[in-house]
Amino acid sequence: MATIFPFPHTSSAAPATDENRLSAWRLTRFSAIAVPVAAAGLPLGVYLPPVYAQDHGLSLTTIGLIFLVGRLWDALLDPFMGVLSDRTRSRFGRRKPWIAAGGLLFAGSAWFLFFPPVQVSAAYLAIVLFFFYLGWTAVQIPFLAWSGEVSGRYHERTRVATFQTVVTASALLLTLILPTLADQLRPGDGGLKLALMGGLVAVTILPALVLTLTAFKEPPAPASIAPREPLGRVVRAVLGDRLLLRVLGSDFAVTLGQNIRAALIVFYVTFYMGRPEWAAGLFLFQFVFGVLAGPIWLKIGYRLGKHRTAVAGELVQVAINLGLVLVAPDNMTLLLGLTLAQGLAQGSGNLMLRAIVADVADKHRLETGNDRAGLYYSVFSLAGKSATAVAIGIALPLVAWLGFDPKTSNSPEALQGLALVFALGPAIAHALSAWLIAGFPLDETRHAEIRRELDAREATLVPAE
Repeated sequence: MATIFPFPHTSSAAPATDENRLSAWRLTRFSAIAVPVAAAGLPLGVYLPPVYAQDHGLSLTTIGLIFLVGRLWDALLDPFMGVLSDRTRSRFGRRKPWIAAGGLLFAGSAWFLFFPPVQVSAAYLAIVLFFFYLGWTAVQIPFLAWSGEVSGRYHERTRVATFQTVVTASALLLTLILPTLADQLRPGDGGLKLALMGGLVAVTILPALVLTLTAFKEPPAPASIAPREPLGRVVRAVLGDRLLLRVLGSDFAVTLGQNIRAALIVFYVTFYMGRPEWAAGLFLFQFVFGVLAGPIWLKIGYRLGKHRTAVAGELVQVAINLGLVLVAPDNMTLLLGLTLAQGLAQGSGNLMLRAIVADVADKHRLETGNDRAGLYYSVFSLAGKSATAVAIGIALPLVAWLGFDPKTSNSPEALQGLALVFALGPAIAHALSAWLIAGFPLDETRHAEIRRELDAREATLVPAE
């Protein structure tokens, strides 16, 4: 049985106070790596494909195939990286070496991705994306696992996730502003947009790595490594954890709803509302208020607990998306109001569910003696990525089946079908997310008991020399 390691703070059973909370400054430093990661992720699916098609002559079919293979590669990497970081032993820690090495690989490949030469081949894009996703995963999965280890406290884990959410939302807001500025300088210049966003990644990646890696010390790893298990047994252990499956299902539904909305918002605003000039601005408007969402839901989480707050956030999302059914093409005011509310509710479910994963990993470690936090977070990440792909695979064919075609004039029935999918698709997905996580048994009281048992077991174990 693996030795249980303590968290570097006071007992998790004690209530959090101003004296023993993690400092806001250190949590902000720790979250810094989210800036370049978010700045690179947004243009990857929105701005980069058109630039490579229009400015570098690659066909949309070729680009689409390369990105599809790249996303599959990215998804396959997640569980392997989770297991590798769980099993790593070094004097620098388990997570830090992967984040440092992955960050450098991410930085180098992002440079070639955002600042390509004049002549670009399909092989160039495929190779750069191969290393880009490898570096991204090597940063993301160990960082998520480390986030759950920074504190063993129930509510402090929510604070850690909240700071990451706020930093990510701020980075996305800044990234969305850059192409807006580019349109003012040189309208329609996709290369300039890509260069500005790539410049943000290049300028922030190294300082962000330093800030994140020096924010906290990693807690000591288990003194011994559990024997290497067959892949099938590990998969069965993960899939056999019913609490984890509920969290994964709930997050899949959250992300599905968010990405159905994201996939259709430009079409909805441009064609149904008839306001193409608002297509990008509405997304930016949502993110302005999205920066405020994290602290709001953190306060609610203190009162209700994580799973109840996740349910509340998802039901708010259901109400907002059902409200979109009432939006007529001439009622921009109502749409703006619902978009503001969407921003304030943004990411509430994701935030709480991410913090819950660490609690579920604690329960698994108590029951089995195996520390699989990295693996658990990798599967959590994989669920979100799968939902992103499924959302596009559902939303676009569905609106096309209902008669919508952005290349031609559309009938009122086709536009109404687009509006209904835009409203009801996310509403159904968020309702499913709330249902899956409702009544979740691992609350603050139960988690405190688990942490006490883990701490007691730690006290009886002698670390290996």
